[in-house]
Amino acid sequence: MTTWTEFVAAAPTVSEVFRRRHSATGNLCMLGTLRTDGFPRVSPVEPRVFEGELWLIGMPGTRKFADLRRDPRFTLHTATVDTRVTEGDAKIWGTAHDVRDPALHQRFAHALFEEIGLDLRGKEFGYFPAAEILGGSCVQIVDGHLDITVWRAGGAEEVVRKD
Repeated sequence: MTTWTEFVAAAPTVSEVFRRRHSATGNLCMLGTLRTDGFPRVSPVEPRVFEGELWLIGMPGTRKFADLRRDPRFTLHTATVDTRVTEGDAKIWGTAHDVRDPALHQRFAHALFEEIGLDLRGKEFGYFPAAEILGGSCVQIVDGHLDITVWRAGGAEEVVRKD
């Protein structure tokens, strides 16, 4: 399993662009899942990095989380409206797994309250998906060229330059 901490070490360029774009949008990303009929579903989420893991957090009881319970594959894309990608753009893909750990849930709830004031302290968490990162990519404008950096678990980042 590739945790967020391991991903940052293995894919420094992709993880930095993802972190920067994720932060710039107030943590908003678009989550791609697979519906029961096999078609893709794209939904907004506000993932969080906490204790070395990437958590796919959002409103409980929504279809996106039912999708992940049934088929854990996902794609997470940083939200952007910049068609020229002057600030870069990134995506991550992998699988999600539910973490049943009430003590972890409460530590997360306290951290979330401190960060944004949302009070989930003392509440039971239902589905709490952690991301196993299997790959990622980003695009950046570097020296007037479009650089596409791709990473897959077990490998090194590879850069393709487009003129």
